[in-house]
Amino acid sequence: MTRKKAANQVAKAAKGGHPKSRAPVVPVRVEPQRTVDDAIRNAMHMSVTEDEKLLQGVPHPDDFTRTDPWRALRIMGEVIEGFDKLANIGKAVTVFGSARTHPDDPQYHAAQKLGGLLAQGDFAVITGAGPGIMEAANRGAKENGGRSVGCNIELPFEQGANPYVDTLVKFRYFFVRKTMFIKYSVGFVIFPGGFGTLDELFEAVTLIQTGKISQFPVILFGTHYWAGLFRWLQARVAGEQKIAPADLDLMTLTDDPEEAVAAVTAAYRAQMVAGTRQAGR
Repeated sequence: MTRKKAANQVAKAAKGGHPKSRAPVVPVRVEPQRTVDDAIRNAMHMSVTEDEKLLQGVPHPDDFTRTDPWRALRIMGEVIEGFDKLANIGKAVTVFGSARTHPDDPQYHAAQKLGGLLAQGDFAVITGAGPGIMEAANRGAKENGGRSVGCNIELPFEQGANPYVDTLVKFRYFFVRKTMFIKYSVGFVIFPGGFGTLDELFEAVTLIQTGKISQFPVILFGTHYWAGLFRWLQARVAGEQKIAPADLDLMTLTDDPEEAVAAVTAAYRAQMVAGTRQAGR
C-alpha cells in the first residue's frame, strides 16, 4: 500500500467515511520515509566500500577459499602501512569531534587553540583528517609548528583530507584505523560529535576499564554538551551497577584547552614513569 493511499484511508476513516460498516476502523500507521542525511553524504554519489563488503557481503559457501583470504591479506597490508607511516611520530594526542562544526563555532576555535597548545608542548596532533573539529585541531598544530597527522577513512561518499594535514594515512577499514588512533596516541581529547565520536569515546574507555591500556586520559571537551550523557551514566548505568562508580573517573570534563593539555601532559609523564618501572623489572 502506498503512503498516499494509506493516508487517504486514515483521513476517510477519521471523517466517518464508512457509515454502513459496524466494525471499528483501525487507523493505518503511515511510516515516515527514511531519507539519507545529505549534510554528510550524498545519496547520488555513494559507492560500495571495503568495510561494507566485509561486513554486509552476501554469504557464499566458497567465500573463504575465493575471497576472504585475499581480504585478510589486504587488511594485514593496511595494518603494516599504518605502522610504517605512524611509527616515528613520537608522542601524539588524538582529537575527535564533529565534521559538521563550522569555522565560526566557538568549539572550532577551542579545538584550534588546543591543537596549538599541544604543538607547543611537543605533541603531535592526530585526527580523522576531515573537516570541522578535525580541521581545527590540525590547523592549530600546523600553525604552531607541530606535526599534524590525519587518518582518513574510505566512506560511501567522498571526504577529502583537510588542508592542514602534513602526514596522511588512508584506511579502508574502521577497525584498523581505530587501532592506529589508540596505538599512536598518549590520550584522547573528544569534542562534541555524533556516532563516530561516541564510538571512539567508548572504545577508549572500554580498553582502559579492561586493562588493555593504562594512564590514558580521555578528556571530554564541552561540559554543557556532555553533561546529559555523564548524568545518565552516573544515575542509570552506575546506579544500576552496570559499571563501578569509579569507572566515571576514567573521563575528565573540561571547557579549557589549557586544562586539557595539562591533563594530557600529566598522564604522559605517568606513562613514562610506569614504562621505566616496567622496563626495570
